Formats: sequence, structure tokens, C-alpha cells
Amino acid sequence: MPPSLFAKQLGNAQNTAPLLVKKHVFTMANFSTFGGKVIDEINVGWEAYGNLNENKDNVILITHYFSGSSHAAGKYTPSDASAGYWDSIIGPHKAIDTKKYFVVSVDSLVNLNAYDDNVITTGPASINPRTGKVYGLSFPVVTIRDFVNVQKALLESLGIKKLHAVIGPSMGSMQAIDWASAYPDWVPRMISVIGAGESDAWTTANLAHWAAPIKLDSKWNKGDYTRENGPTDGLTASLMLITQNALTPEFFNAQGAQLGFHNTEKAPLENINQSHSIVSWLASRARARSAKMDANHLLYLVRACQLFVAGHRETLTSGMEQIRAKTLFIPSSSDLLLMPYLSTSAYSALKDMNKDTFIDELHGDLGHLEGVTGIHAQAERIRAFLESE
Repeated sequence: MPPSLFAKQLGNAQNTAPLLVKKHVFTMANFSTFGGKVIDEINVGWEAYGNLNENKDNVILITHYFSGSSHAAGKYTPSDASAGYWDSIIGPHKAIDTKKYFVVSVDSLVNLNAYDDNVITTGPASINPRTGKVYGLSFPVVTIRDFVNVQKALLESLGIKKLHAVIGPSMGSMQAIDWASAYPDWVPRMISVIGAGESDAWTTANLAHWAAPIKLDSKWNKGDYTRENGPTDGLTASLMLITQNALTPEFFNAQGAQLGFHNTEKAPLENINQSHSIVSWLASRARARSAKMDANHLLYLVRACQLFVAGHRETLTSGMEQIRAKTLFIPSSSDLLLMPYLSTSAYSALKDMNKDTFIDELHGDLGHLEGVTGIHAQAERIRAFLESE
């Protein structure tokens, strides 16, 4: 979710002109999924910051979070209200220095922001070229590995054969660690922010709650709906849940104080259909965000995360065994969504194998969102890790 939603400004306080970026399109005539299905003609958007060097060995791949996109840094125009989600650490002379590195970020397949003009993605809301109709639930189930394989195809189309590093927060951390496991020759360094090595039983069940409101909305109609008459209420309820999961009681109690929240507010006391101020606040923001999002895409992203284990093998250990990269895990100590133990267990698995791995924490009251809005707190750690041999 956009950092501006929470009005937390954490940049590096440099008074410089914004990095201006452009959205590009990558197309594949067909794509075979991890599950063995073929998708005809996929399109994804991508952005790049900095310049590719002559040897094409200065590439850092940024893999985005669940509700994010490839807009990791900079602005499309100087007048844009806000910059990309990790602008505080990506740019000239920042931790991920675009004077030194060629930084690439790619819109995922089934990107949640299917109706955003700055997002290009193929998913259930796209037209199936074989039928001329919207895919809906006929779109194949996709996995984190599929996101990785599309990214790899894009990089190869640019003549790139190896990364300097791959870095991502949340769902992006899943992609980053899967890169390191699936393609160890490509990845000498991997940074997992607010991440996980797998979706364990707790996380998989928790993610199911995100999908439930959509499926219970009568307008979902088993995935067969139009944008104009879709399951808006279900999508809004799902986004409300996702937002609360990604934050903390401390944040909500502070927000409630700003709104004048109290238990016996007049409206909900007098009318069962009325909500408390904090609930109305949460719902209004979720509804505004839902305008550019697609409900089926959310279901597919939930399933991709539920299916995830590093390396897409039978166990986390077998996936970790393939990793040769130097790794850094940066969980958030207050995270209630991908709780710190998920990073710690991945780190410990690598440590037990005598792999070159490190862990450091983010601290703050934004929970999971510390990995997006609070990332600058680990800027120097990230810079040093990227510069290390």
C-alpha cells in the first residue's frame, strides 16, 4: 500500500530533483507456468533506474510486494504526488545507488493494480486471445516461480546473464529468495525484507481470510463479472483486512485518537448499520484503493503466496540447500503479518548449512509496513551489504 496513506515521510532528506522514470513493456508470445499450463501472449510493465554497464554485471533486481508494482523509485512526472515506494533507498548516491547500479523492477503477473494506468500485467482481467473474452477463472494458477521466470526472460532479453543482487519486501522477498534457490548462478547477493522462506500453515490459513470476502460477495459470481459490476464490497472488505494485518494496534489506537474514537459513539449506538469512526476511516481508504484493483487478481496473488516455499521444492530445507548467495534478512520486529519468525527460520536454515547469511531488524510501530515506509532505517546496512564481496 502507498506510504502516503500513512503520511510517514522517511526519505533521506536530500533536496534534489526527483528521479524521472518511464514504464516499459515486455511481451512474451507464450509462457509456460510452473504448473504446466501455457498462457498465450503475456505483457508486463517494467522500470529501470541508472545505466547498464558495458559488462552488464551491475544489475540489481527489485521484486515488489503484494499490492505493489514496478514503481519502486522516482516519479513519472515532476508533479506526481509521491515517488515510488522505495525512493528513500533507490537513486543517485542512495543505498541502492543508481550512479553505480542498473536497477530493474517488473510488474508481476496477476498484478493487483490491474486498472492502474501505470501498471501493465496479464491476469484474469485480461482478454484471452484464443476466445476474445476476459479470462476470469480460466486463467491458470500462477506461482512466485512464474513471477521469477518472467523477470528472468526480461533480463535475458536485455542481454543480462547475472545479477549483482536481488532485493524485495514481503511478497517481493519470496521472489528474491526463490531467485536465489532456482537460479543460484545468477544471484550472488539476496536481501529479504519483511519476508519469509515459505508460507507456513499459519500464514497460509491467514491468507485465506483475504480471499473470503470476495468469494462471499454475490457480485463475484464465481469470478465471472465485469469491472463495472464487480464484487466491490468484497474487495473493499479484503483490503480492510489486509491493511489492518499489515499494521499494529499501536498505529490503529493512535489513528483512533486522532479521529476521536470512543466505544459508545452515537452513530453505532443508535443504528446497527452505522460504524465506529475507526472502521469508517479504514473502509473509506480501502474503497478508494479498490478502484484500480481487480478482485480475481487478488485471489490469484493470495494463491501464489500460499503455494510458496523457497525453491518450490518439497521442504524449505531442500530449497535452501540450493542457495549459494550471500543473504541478508531484514524482518520488522512489530510485524503481525509475515512475523519475524518466518525470516528467522529461513536465516537459521541457511546458518545451519554454514551459508553466508546475516539478519538485522527494523523497529517501529508500523508493523509489516516498516519494510516499505521505514526501510531507510536500514539504508547503510543495505549499502554495505551490496558493496561487500
